[in-house]
Amino acid sequence: QVQLVESGGGSVQAGGSLRLSCAASGPTFSTHTMAWFRQAPEKEREFVAAISRSGDNVAYTDSVKGRFTISRDVAANTVYLQMNSLKPEDTAVYYCAVRPIPIRTISSAYPYWGQGTQVTVSS
Repeated sequence: QVQLVESGGGSVQAGGSLRLSCAASGPTFSTHTMAWFRQAPEKEREFVAAISRSGDNVAYTDSVKGRFTISRDVAANTVYLQMNSLKPEDTAVYYCAVRPIPIRTISSAYPYWGQGTQVTVSS
């Protein structure tokens, strides 16, 4: 059993920042990889970023590189997504997801998901 709780979403103007958090509970092997996906209206859910348990392996989608930073507090079993220089195209519901080793970038590879947190960026 794995439970995920996201927080930190909200509404900001373009260029602003938000920090998302996701606290996980469950077996250690099931939460080795922690990731963020997002889904905008009328679009498919897309990969944003992921991080391994040790933090040695990190992945980002091209559109957020240099603006977003994923990090992890292993002791707290919590993953963060620091989002800077936000753009209107970042508007979406952001979902936390976890899976075992290894990092994957397709949503179907993740068996556990949070409820999502809305991020809205206005111009």
